[in-house]
Amino acid sequence: MTERETNPYHGRFAPTPSGPLHAGSLVAALGSFLDARAHGGRWSVRIDDTDRARCRPETVDEIIGQLHAHHLLPDSEVRFQSHHTARYEAALARLEAAGRLYRCRCTRKRLREHARTQGEVIGAIGPVYPGFCREDTVSSEERHALRFRVISGDRRVEDRRLGVLRQNLIEEVGDPVLRRADGPIAYHLANVVDDAEMRITHVVRGEDLAPLTPLHVELAEALGHRPPDYQHLPVLTGPDGRKLSKTNHAPSLDNHRAAENLCEAARVLGLEATTPDQPVDHLLDDWIAQWTRRIAP
Repeated sequence: MTERETNPYHGRFAPTPSGPLHAGSLVAALGSFLDARAHGGRWSVRIDDTDRARCRPETVDEIIGQLHAHHLLPDSEVRFQSHHTARYEAALARLEAAGRLYRCRCTRKRLREHARTQGEVIGAIGPVYPGFCREDTVSSEERHALRFRVISGDRRVEDRRLGVLRQNLIEEVGDPVLRRADGPIAYHLANVVDDAEMRITHVVRGEDLAPLTPLHVELAEALGHRPPDYQHLPVLTGPDGRKLSKTNHAPSLDNHRAAENLCEAARVLGLEATTPDQPVDHLLDDWIAQWTRRIAP
């Protein structure tokens, strides 16, 4: 019996509470929900709130209320990343013992100065770290961040919608920070540790996160975890062509238009969106049937 057979399908939706859900968020939530239901699996909601400076506590209740208004109900209690800091610290200790972690004393000022005088390499997920501290010995007494040492010159990940995602992690990503000098755990580490702890088997999320996936797979394997299967969904854009996001001040979902909102999200996912005058549960049942036919062998 395979590992996937002993660990049945478990999907998740993991918003950051920096603002309420918008139309783009709903596409990701609906897609992950439908995939879980079509596989006969479980669906969880996780609040990714490790960066407390960006998170607004009052937004958590708003997000949960929006999901309930749209009948996207998780199968277990909502999980909060901020409650599991000890697990992230334990993962950092394992990476350090394996030689995959190093201290970095570089400040933002130093990196900005290097970029100004020497230029910077913009990779798949932003500027590539120049590697100043990669082979240095930085004392634990110095103020420092912790960086993950990537080793893959060519990392290939199969995506259920996009096909093969391929990256040279050394050249295109570099060594990412896993814990900032001021303390917060980076998204990369918390995401990978939580997916493993929750036994997430399938991650269905927006295409804008696809460039992070090869790095997350390498990090999962460095921690001894089997990465989940990935599927990246179309990203909804606004009239200006930019991705709808909280940063771009996308308007919050109107809970009184739940059926209309869901129909719009279903169309983005390539589903036949019937008229929104039907009960929301009927709409969801119809889309689950459509998704089931889509994933059938």
